[in-house]
Amino acid sequence: MYRTSTGEEIFVIDGHVHLWDASPENIRNKYGEGFINCFYDYHRNLSPEEYLWDRSVFARYGPEKMTRDLFVDGYVDMAIFQPTYLKEFFRQGFNTTEQNAVLKDMYPDRFILNGAFDPRDGEAGLEYLEALVEHYGIRGVKLYTAEWRGNSKGWKLTDPWAYRYLEKCEELGIKNIHVHKGPTIWPLNRDAFDVADVDEAASAFPNLNFIVEHCGIPRIDDFCWIATQEPNVYGGLAVVMPFIHSRPRYFAEVLANLLWWVGEDRLLFASDYAIWQPRWLVEKFMAFDFPEDIKEEFGFELTLDVKRKILGENAARLYGIDIEAQKQKLAHDPIGAGR
Repeated sequence: MYRTSTGEEIFVIDGHVHLWDASPENIRNKYGEGFINCFYDYHRNLSPEEYLWDRSVFARYGPEKMTRDLFVDGYVDMAIFQPTYLKEFFRQGFNTTEQNAVLKDMYPDRFILNGAFDPRDGEAGLEYLEALVEHYGIRGVKLYTAEWRGNSKGWKLTDPWAYRYLEKCEELGIKNIHVHKGPTIWPLNRDAFDVADVDEAASAFPNLNFIVEHCGIPRIDDFCWIATQEPNVYGGLAVVMPFIHSRPRYFAEVLANLLWWVGEDRLLFASDYAIWQPRWLVEKFMAFDFPEDIKEEFGFELTLDVKRKILGENAARLYGIDIEAQKQKLAHDPIGAGR
């Protein structure tokens, strides 16, 4: 919970977190090594100096540290796990639903556990998706369209098998479709993360919510033009957020465009933990205001109500969370009671 200087409470839902394992014994090949190195470069180049981690800690930080960084030190009330399997690069997977479920079991009211699918898995993957709902009750999936699979270097939301999986999501009650559409990570292909396929899929499945993680960076314009005409398209602010420190003017321009095109009701705060820690992101966001020329150009201000929506209310609406009721539950869990 973040409290303002006047005592107002801001309920924070971190919309994009991971419990990954990039330890040496789990890395399968040079691609896994390069992948976690690329993540670490994002962490190292966009974080405040006092929040930089040692490379070995970054590779495998574990449940205890994650819990403290999010809920004790980081102002976060709830967090949404977004899995990334990458079994071509990591022996046991990089960040699977099953790995994340360990913390979900420990803190069931703190974490929302999402699953994943890959349409290249065919019928077996449809059965796995059903099993995720049966065993974990997932309400969302994270899709990684640039993930390698054998000779395939990616897929699109518009592929015929992808449509079968989206139909299955509707059937199973999985309404929130989180799609990585942002910067590439070595050695994955940039074009496989292109945002264009969101347009057709969002039109074809109006009852599903498509949360475009990273808002399409570096394709912000493309994302905005799609989201403004597709009311079921949302923007996840992971990767956008850390520019508030390293390039605040750029952050102001990007956020102003997102608010102008997409609107304050369809943007979700995310730290992308453990690339960045929520504590400094939340603090800097709460202290942030648009430069005067941007206020004048776009005709609005970054009010407390807008910040409250972005930091938690929008995600709560997508996942059916009653914030006031949730506050009461969290006050009595092991973390809340410890405070």
